[in-house]
Amino acid sequence: MTNISSQHAIILFAHGSRDALWRRPIEAVANEMKQLSPDTQVACAYLELTEPDLPTTVAGLVQTGVNAIRIVPMFLGVGRHAREDLPLLLQDLIVQHPGVTFELRNAIGEEPEMTRAMAAIALKSNP
Repeated sequence: MTNISSQHAIILFAHGSRDALWRRPIEAVANEMKQLSPDTQVACAYLELTEPDLPTTVAGLVQTGVNAIRIVPMFLGVGRHAREDLPLLLQDLIVQHPGVTFELRNAIGEEPEMTRAMAAIALKSNP
């Protein structure tokens, strides 16, 4: 019997850094998402300098039966990585995983909610 139900996952995709502590805010977002939506599979992936990379994360999710993946670029600004590198990575992933549906979201910094949240934080007085 074939299971035709769709299994979704969300990947938070960030740049990466040599500093091991750099990944903490990205992982904190993933943990918050898991608290808000326990049934949602959430994973982190990084462009460079930090593991796992995007192809490794996608392959791991696909092995668990995921067939629909939303990629959320965790970039405040839309530079070369978001405009050029990520779409090329995505094209490779589509070829490698033809049975998976991919959705590429806008960079998090382009979302109006993020702009409002950053403005509110910047306006907040120290306690």
